[in-house]
Amino acid sequence: MSKDRTANAASVAATPSSHTDEAFASASGEAAQDAVDFIEINDLLTLRRKVVRAPAPKGTVLFLHGFPETLMVWKGIATTLAHDYDVHAFDWPGYGQSSRPAFVRFSYAPRAYAQVLKAYIERAGIDRSKLVIYATDIAALPVLLLALDEPTIARQIIVGDFAPFDRPQYMWENLQNLKAEPTASPTRAYMNKTSDEILQNVHRRGLSPVEQFDLPIEVQQDMFHSWSLDGVTSADAFAHYYANFTRDQHHLEANLDRLKTPVKVIWGEKDIYIAREMGIEFAGKIGAKLDILPEIGHFPHLQNPKHTVEEIIASSR
Repeated sequence: MSKDRTANAASVAATPSSHTDEAFASASGEAAQDAVDFIEINDLLTLRRKVVRAPAPKGTVLFLHGFPETLMVWKGIATTLAHDYDVHAFDWPGYGQSSRPAFVRFSYAPRAYAQVLKAYIERAGIDRSKLVIYATDIAALPVLLLALDEPTIARQIIVGDFAPFDRPQYMWENLQNLKAEPTASPTRAYMNKTSDEILQNVHRRGLSPVEQFDLPIEVQQDMFHSWSLDGVTSADAFAHYYANFTRDQHHLEANLDRLKTPVKVIWGEKDIYIAREMGIEFAGKIGAKLDILPEIGHFPHLQNPKHTVEEIIASSR
């Protein structure tokens, strides 16, 4: 881990909280211990992580971000939950301040992320029997793939706004284009060229002007500063994830009968990236409870963090 990267993480951790975070903090008390540090997964991967430890935790929550996010999107939610729960979050490889190996050494595929997740839970010493995993967007498929082989990986998994199956008709056009050549490479190049616009507006698309919202300043800054690191951008990592996406979607669908971990599905009604029909089909196939959130887009945890907190508390009962 470079000194520059460690310093950057320290700077981010010291950034003043948004008004939303302050409101959450007042509700949760001051007793929790909050830290941003790094954890080595293997000789190739080191992850930046955030851990908030409660004085007497009822359980543990692990939050897993999507594209183009970083662990900072969970800051306010973690603060709110910290009175009663230990809370973990980390940057996926290719995002935030985590490692970004060359593609010949790490595939960035959903299956590869599943192994990163397993290693993190083991290295962090998390008690699986008291663990709730909340995974959105690119994080959801890796969690489910891991659960096929490790049904006791968590007490419950909450997933949403992702593509469990190979159904391009339910996906935004640029996401469809990333799944295979000849459209994948030019789409990746376009995403890198328009990175500023993506980071400014990705969370607003599909929402009316009244429903649109701004991100806390520390979240915006972290996403911008972390877009490119060690010669790999978040769009590069995202594109390589998609290069293996169809294969791993097929594997999940073919093995749904092995999915024994309790799963709940949450979806934004106005998600334009992955249509709610995808969530309806997935929940129906596995017999999971599905909540479709009215007036909510692709990022429920950003648009309505209070609901995310409520879901975690309900899942831990």
